[in-house]
Amino acid sequence: MDSIEKIFGGKIRIRVCGLCFNKNKLLLVRHNMNGQPFYAPPGGAVEFGESITDTLVREFKEETCLNIVPGNLLFTTEFIRAPLHAIEMFFSLKSWNGSPCKGDDPELSSQNFIEEVSFFSISDINRFPKSQLHHILHNCNNLRKLLELSGFVHPPGNLNK
Repeated sequence: MDSIEKIFGGKIRIRVCGLCFNKNKLLLVRHNMNGQPFYAPPGGAVEFGESITDTLVREFKEETCLNIVPGNLLFTTEFIRAPLHAIEMFFSLKSWNGSPCKGDDPELSSQNFIEEVSFFSISDINRFPKSQLHHILHNCNNLRKLLELSGFVHPPGNLNK
């Protein structure tokens, strides 16, 4: 079994993610990151020749079984922790339909990479250690405030460690 670092390391990945709400809960995917849980909004890497909105639609379908209509680009952020480097664009959703279910990641399906897909409240999210959360969820006390982020959102800490 190849690790995340072996599969994606040494490359800059462009990722597209979406913020999907149901009332005051945010849809998150719990990934198995080398044996540790990691919660993040659904999304994934842009494939060559694929538009970013087509990527978002595909990734939502693959990971969550939901059909979505992308909304506006909200903000961009990045993750750099050698050997990984990802630039991430976050979108709102105009609409979504279906019932979320645990999908898979075709690049990592042999690893049971996706363990859960669920809507989480801010109190649910605040119970998780920060190390298990995408950095956009750090210090978040109102999930809807994520929709107000714009421009480049700096990740916390030293990116090169």
